[in-house]
Amino acid sequence: MKPNALCIIGLATTILGATTALAQERVVHVYNWSDYIDETILTDFTKETGIKVVYDVFDSNELVETKLLAGGSGYDVVVPTGPFLARQIQAGVFQKLDKSKLPNLVNLWPLVSERLAKYDPGNEYAVNYMWGTTGIGYNVAKVKAALGDTPVDSWDVLFKPENAEKLKACGINMLDASDETFAIGMNYIGKDPDSKATADLQAGGEVYKQIRPSIKTFNSSAYINDLANGDICMTVGWSGDILQAKSRAEEAKNGVEIEYVIPKEGTYMWFDNLAIPADAKNVEEAHAFINYLMKPEVIAKASNYVQYANGNLAAQKVMEESVVKNPAVYPSETTLAKLFTISPYGPKEQRVINREWTAIKTGK
Repeated sequence: MKPNALCIIGLATTILGATTALAQERVVHVYNWSDYIDETILTDFTKETGIKVVYDVFDSNELVETKLLAGGSGYDVVVPTGPFLARQIQAGVFQKLDKSKLPNLVNLWPLVSERLAKYDPGNEYAVNYMWGTTGIGYNVAKVKAALGDTPVDSWDVLFKPENAEKLKACGINMLDASDETFAIGMNYIGKDPDSKATADLQAGGEVYKQIRPSIKTFNSSAYINDLANGDICMTVGWSGDILQAKSRAEEAKNGVEIEYVIPKEGTYMWFDNLAIPADAKNVEEAHAFINYLMKPEVIAKASNYVQYANGNLAAQKVMEESVVKNPAVYPSETTLAKLFTISPYGPKEQRVINREWTAIKTGK
């Protein structure tokens, strides 16, 4: 009897071990922008589904694109911005979503889905996570000290070299996102922000070359703390990032007052979207993660934390009023009419932008 009992125990242990291993294998690898989620959402997702989240962050679309185009990125869910999403769909980087596994799509906001369809016709490959604007974040006291009563309501406050020179001492950061910055530059000088003409792109870049001597840093993540700490006084940045800086300064009670403005000339409206790479290893888990984020109370929690608008209409009923009623997060209809989107750059245009942006950043 004892040998049989031992065999049974051994077999049971083997089965239990295999079951445990299988349970541990339920994982989803997520690649998202830095400072872009309330991390309790990840732990809550694991509690509800048993799926572990391996979460990595990035701070530029170019970095994501390089990994995806090389293949074998190892990620199951990534978060590309609109023009990059469109280009990557064309390159065959993503797989179509199985909408039967995404019942929470019923909560989406038709207005956002329609605009996203510019990059993803039929909304077949992606679901909007967050959207927002690229504008000016600034330290109220330091900018007033530098510029006096000059109103902070126009791109002039930064793009006029004489203004930038006055701000140099207190620190200017430029968002390191060339696709957006060139479009904003072209829009500022009265050109089509979606132009792909080399001369127009170079003209957009010239806006930044004129103020390059006054720019302190180029980054897309560290500027949040730099602004909150008073290390810089003005930045071109993403709406939610700047509102996060405002919150951090208020929590630190360091006397730094931060504001965000969408300049009157208009600016870029961007969309960050959830998509599944074609070579994802955990497709079921990826769908489960995206569907979970589309729960109104979950995406509302994310928006409350990052202070960005999301593409989920139902979530607006459960979001904090300070977020959903903030025109810096959800702009008025008048402001919305001045926001523009851009289509993907082709290889030729991308080379022009990369060359020009490198020259701007290096000051050469």
